[in-house]
Amino acid sequence: MAKAEKSAGSAGNKKPEFGTGDDAPTLQGVARALRLMQLLAEKPMRATVAAETLGVSWATLHRTLTQLVDDEFIEKDATGTLRIGRRTWLLGSTYLVGHRLLDLAMPLIPQAVELSPKTVFQLVERSEGTAVVLYSHEAKSGEMITRTTYGHNFPLHTGSKGLVLLAFSTPEFIDSYLQKELIALTSNTITDADLVRKELEKIRLQGYARTMGDVQPFTGSISAPIFDANGEVIAAFCGIVGRAMLDEGPQEAALIDNVTRLAQSLSLGMGWTPMRNPRYS
Repeated sequence: MAKAEKSAGSAGNKKPEFGTGDDAPTLQGVARALRLMQLLAEKPMRATVAAETLGVSWATLHRTLTQLVDDEFIEKDATGTLRIGRRTWLLGSTYLVGHRLLDLAMPLIPQAVELSPKTVFQLVERSEGTAVVLYSHEAKSGEMITRTTYGHNFPLHTGSKGLVLLAFSTPEFIDSYLQKELIALTSNTITDADLVRKELEKIRLQGYARTMGDVQPFTGSISAPIFDANGEVIAAFCGIVGRAMLDEGPQEAALIDNVTRLAQSLSLGMGWTPMRNPRYS
């Protein structure tokens, strides 16, 4: 009997799960603030557009927005356009401090630059449905090949870097991603889900991605996956060139070799072993 009373007492004293008790409004506010900042990281916009996109009322968003602006996590210009603020940038920039993959890549990328001097090289990770540039090294030749640099992000179905990250995602994630509207950055962007699936299969078979003019009309790119010790793809290494360089001849073959070799070196540095996942063999 005493044991039963103790159990009943324990159940009565059990703390409510997060989001189900007095903390629920607070957690909802935090979640709303994070969703708003993620939305603005993708594209600056006015508050009314943000409220509509997030599916909340203007009054509800106004309370969150006022606090974030006051605390400099979000900035609001004279036109009423919202964008990420300096304190959010400060928090985000610390992600790169001591970043293991980036630390491994920094001494290796200059070697790739010497072999392909007319190429912009980028290290890219996935964040939900976007490919985010962690690091970008300009072409040694000094040519202006692409305007993107670190911090820029792209939909996963665009560019070789995004397609590589999407190709090696879980089937569940791919299905979920391809159910959404696929926007076009140029007339060459593939926006048909079935065609994207075929491209992803091709990428998995050959071990790298090649795109032409689907992010910017005048560029093309080659990207290869970077694996960790568990054989999971954690990033992509990308080489961006003027589209004339992708000639399906010696120039393109040399770039593919350069990109895939460096991606393999980074994979090895992250603990990947060929015997466990012979992707580059």
